Amino acid sequence: MAHGNAHLRTIVSQDGAAVLDTERGTISTLNTPGAYIWQALERGESEEEIVDGLARETSECRNVVRQDVHDFIAALHAHKLLASEDGERAG
Repeated sequence: MAHGNAHLRTIVSQDGAAVLDTERGTISTLNTPGAYIWQALERGESEEEIVDGLARETSECRNVVRQDVHDFIAALHAHKLLASEDGERAG
């Protein structure tokens, strides 16, 4: 589930990421786990693949990571940073 929005530009650093929406003229900042999830989505990873990788990297409980990843992806949709499954922009 890549974000699928050509108008989004991302800058990633060790502290997280910033996502510029050139259509709306907004910048969203992401913390380090958020940047990890964003980059994984850009690579086309599934939610479960993201959970696996993030749980492995953080040594956090998979159930906690799963809920956090799910909530974060929902927030990306709510902020119109992810396209819906049919390719339409969420919102």
